[in-house]
Amino acid sequence: MPSFNPFTGQPAGSGDALPAAAALGLEPPRYCAECGRRMIVQVSPDGWWAKCSRHGVIDSKSLER
Repeated sequence: MPSFNPFTGQPAGSGDALPAAAALGLEPPRYCAECGRRMIVQVSPDGWWAKCSRHGVIDSKSLER
């Protein structure tokens, strides 16, 4: 279970509403779900990738499986 909200960076369960674009799957995560740090995000026409300095890279293709 994630410790932080990947769209707001706030601790999980703090009552933050999910942004509408994120709920539709149109927005990549901007914060690491494990540590809450801001990630480097690159969006391309066929997907996205996001890199946390501590926990590595995730991408849209790996989440589709």
